[in-house]
Amino acid sequence: MSQRHGGDLIADVLARHGVRHLFTLCGGHISPILTGAQARGLAVIDVRDEANAVFAADAVARTTGGIGVAAVTAGPGVTNTITAIKNAQMAQSPLLLFGGSTATLLKGRGSLQDVDQLSIMKPITKWAASVRSVPALAPMTERAIAIAREGVPGPVFLEVPVDLLYPEAVVRSWYEKEAGLGKAKGLGARALELYIRGHLYKQFHAPATPDVSLPRLPRLTRSASLDEVADAVAGADRPVLVIGSQSMVGVTDPERVAAAVRALGLPVFLGGMARGLLGRAHELQFRHARTPALKEADVVVVAGFPFDFRLGYGRSIGRSAKVIAANLSPVELRKNRRPELAVEMHPGEFLVAMAERLRARSTSPRPAWLATLRQREAARDDEIAASARAAAASDPAVDPAVDQFIDPLHFFSRLEEAMSDDAALVVDGGDFVATASYVLRPRAPLAWLDPGVFGTLGVGGGFAIGAALTKPGREVWLLWGDGSSAYTLAELDTCVRHGLAPIAIIGNDASWSQIAREQIDVLGTPLGTVLRRTDYHVVAQGYGAVGLLLDDPAKIDETLATAKRISREGRPVCINVLLRKSEFRKGSISI
Repeated sequence: MSQRHGGDLIADVLARHGVRHLFTLCGGHISPILTGAQARGLAVIDVRDEANAVFAADAVARTTGGIGVAAVTAGPGVTNTITAIKNAQMAQSPLLLFGGSTATLLKGRGSLQDVDQLSIMKPITKWAASVRSVPALAPMTERAIAIAREGVPGPVFLEVPVDLLYPEAVVRSWYEKEAGLGKAKGLGARALELYIRGHLYKQFHAPATPDVSLPRLPRLTRSASLDEVADAVAGADRPVLVIGSQSMVGVTDPERVAAAVRALGLPVFLGGMARGLLGRAHELQFRHARTPALKEADVVVVAGFPFDFRLGYGRSIGRSAKVIAANLSPVELRKNRRPELAVEMHPGEFLVAMAERLRARSTSPRPAWLATLRQREAARDDEIAASARAAAASDPAVDPAVDQFIDPLHFFSRLEEAMSDDAALVVDGGDFVATASYVLRPRAPLAWLDPGVFGTLGVGGGFAIGAALTKPGREVWLLWGDGSSAYTLAELDTCVRHGLAPIAIIGNDASWSQIAREQIDVLGTPLGTVLRRTDYHVVAQGYGAVGLLLDDPAKIDETLATAKRISREGRPVCINVLLRKSEFRKGSISI
């Protein structure tokens, strides 16, 4: 492997584009990609499940504004990534997945792990293609990166046959051994040998593919439409701004977007990856009572947030409101509810452009409107804080209805105070994570990672790896439900091997609670939702992490402080938090 090979050609392109991490699970089909990447200074992070390689690449794309890259072996290596790729597609994350495949002359002939990978990947990616020759490796990798990032971002898949990756001498030796090259007897055998030799020459020495980098697509929005939007916003008495994940896609300078939002002066609700854009607390940022605000608003600006179930398919917004939407996708702009003003452009750039235009306009004073929203916000925060205090004060010895374990609201109220100012949050679960969203405040832009609109369980391990790698030394907290933790708990082994130190918290109530709440009330049975209070901290220790058991409310602060200290020492931690049953989210719907 001292000779230059196809993996080197791919790695050259990745390095030129500033890729710093390649996520993988080893496989002979793709080994040269890994060695080529390592030789060019990329950190090769090998995980325990191919899906988590993609989740980690997704997290890198989200937190850096760049592209995430993963490489997996052929067949089941590729099919294991399907859920993670679909999650990235729906979250509009730009990432590149390399998939190994059988040798070019063996496709469809029954070789090991040979399946029609393109037919599987095309429906769930922006682009899926197979490389046909060694000279095409670099330009097709360039094209894949361009497609992943242009327009509405998303995942792309590049299939790379194994005989394009290894050195030419090695590949020729394989064919000589398997096909008996040089030993042909008879006209038919000699014709076959001639064909194979010609194929090999073409594979390695065909003319380089011409430049296939994609031109940048023109924006469809006229500046006049932005002026019209600015006029509408300036004259609004009760405006509301809703910002979603797409506003952060591809953003390498989130402070530029945050400054624009502050300059706009509009009350704002942040969702998905936009959480934390204005820091832990800001006078314009609201977290509660979004639906009443949208019902009463006279102008609603929706930036990078589709009119899907999270906005009641558009019905959460009052009928009389003027709706303004900015989105990269013309489909999302008009799905379910057609805005009066639709702007097809990057929503982060839209916010910056709007702030610039509004500086030259006088805006309506809105003290009464802001006061109303702040009163509701404070009332809900007080209600949650009172519930947490009541839970902390409850005594199982006095009230038989209270078990001896920890109330989630109380726990999160203490975690909110314990997290550092640079903390990043990775959330992977149902009821436990949903409760956390009412209490925990993301500290900074690009510091909140959730699955996105697909609602995928199992993102936690991969996301935590990606988050820890992109911000070395940053405090990374991974919130797992006890159900979701089982998908990726093994990635603590990856963290140990690669020197990563996230703090994982498992909310252990021995139930798939988000499903059980509804199912028991409607169908009268907990069927399929009952778990055990498993010793997850012991499992974590088996993978080399430090495991902590938290079963006493009086020890919450002490346990969190211990976990922070251990993480600072460079070791991953898993806290198994035994939870009381909670009625905080009673009546929530999970479908």
